[in-house]
Amino acid sequence: MKKSLILFFIFFLTKIHSQEVIKDYPLSNIVEETSGLEIIGDLLITHNDSGGEASLYYLSKKGKILKKRKIKSASNKDWEDITKDSKYLYISDSGNNYNNRRDLKIYKVPIDEKSKEKNQIISFNYPEQKSFKINRNTIYDAEGLISIDNNLIIFTKNRAKKITEFYSIPKEEGKYDAKKIGTLKTNSIITGADYSQELGLLALTSTVNFNEYYLITVKDFYLSKTNNYTINMFKIPIGKTQVEAVKIIDNKNFWITSEDEQSSKYARLIKLSL
Repeated sequence: MKKSLILFFIFFLTKIHSQEVIKDYPLSNIVEETSGLEIIGDLLITHNDSGGEASLYYLSKKGKILKKRKIKSASNKDWEDITKDSKYLYISDSGNNYNNRRDLKIYKVPIDEKSKEKNQIISFNYPEQKSFKINRNTIYDAEGLISIDNNLIIFTKNRAKKITEFYSIPKEEGKYDAKKIGTLKTNSIITGADYSQELGLLALTSTVNFNEYYLITVKDFYLSKTNNYTINMFKIPIGKTQVEAVKIIDNKNFWITSEDEQSSKYARLIKLSL
């Protein structure tokens, strides 16, 4: 991303479509609060939400846990998403439900488990945030994380305005002011994110009222682009549950995970087709 990149606002045409559940697998109650999703080779990777172990769980594509990887020198205060590049996994400890966190961070972890390189911490704050008083309508909560070139992009969870503002953070260890670079008017609250640079495709999960969840796709998504975007919304047809993780397979197919809720009685790994 060029340093000269400036803040821009994205206007859109929203269309709501239907989609189809292709596969639906129950997950172990060990990952009942699955909150992020990534893929390496033939394995999917997930983790739990706030208060869970500081561990990653490697899954088969039928949802079976094949391996647990404990992340050294880390704690899971409120892990919300995971992304990767060619060498590292990035775990976003960015949940800020009450507006009062001053310790937001991203763990940078080598993909190669045999690497002798130590895990790193990328700490950040929102420079616009002046108050840390408890506020359930905070605009400084975030549940989406993607990787683009040398930067990590965080998507905020704005309950009040039903938009997402996205911020850039360098991938290098250190402490940073997150840089706001854009806004998507999603008409919903963002709960997860993924990006395919090859396809230029952004995928988000979202909700309006925490009863129904949506998959959002934005084609030709590039940080240097200021033209209008078309936002397509797809209702996720799996009943009342909580969806906070998405992984792009291709332009038409996606993996998502849903948390353990009363309606489904267990967390789920689901393949969706548009």
